[in-house]
Amino acid sequence: MNTVPITQQGLDALKKELDKLLKEERPRIIRAIEEARAHGDLSENAEYHAAKERQGFIEGRIAELQIQINSCQVEKIKGPYDRCVFGATVTLENSDTGEEKTYTLVGPFESAPEQNRISIATPIGRALLGREAGDEVKVKAPKGIAEYVIVSIK
Repeated sequence: MNTVPITQQGLDALKKELDKLLKEERPRIIRAIEEARAHGDLSENAEYHAAKERQGFIEGRIAELQIQINSCQVEKIKGPYDRCVFGATVTLENSDTGEEKTYTLVGPFESAPEQNRISIATPIGRALLGREAGDEVKVKAPKGIAEYVIVSIK
């Protein structure tokens, strides 16, 4: 099995979510199913069907998290960086607009674009790996080829 890089913070977040599902959500949904069963005829019991559907979601997420946690390899983040690597924070300038954006390169299980954390497995993440400040990077995006200049690496 291939390992997936992750920060210690990312692994801790996955473990916290799993713990909450196992200790809080699973028991809560079991109680909800028991209460719905007590109401009688299950064929027309909307509460029961909703609780069973929620249970299926929770069990699926538990299984997914267990697989993710078992496939993770915690990578120590060491700096300073002179190249784009896992854990580096990279500032890019869009060559067309001049707009600057800063991203931290992380593994796929902790990617959160809305928090400027992008996976090294994404097109932009793959294009950045190994590059240095000042390098031009072309990324195939849904709107076409996007061009960036690496302003800094921290």
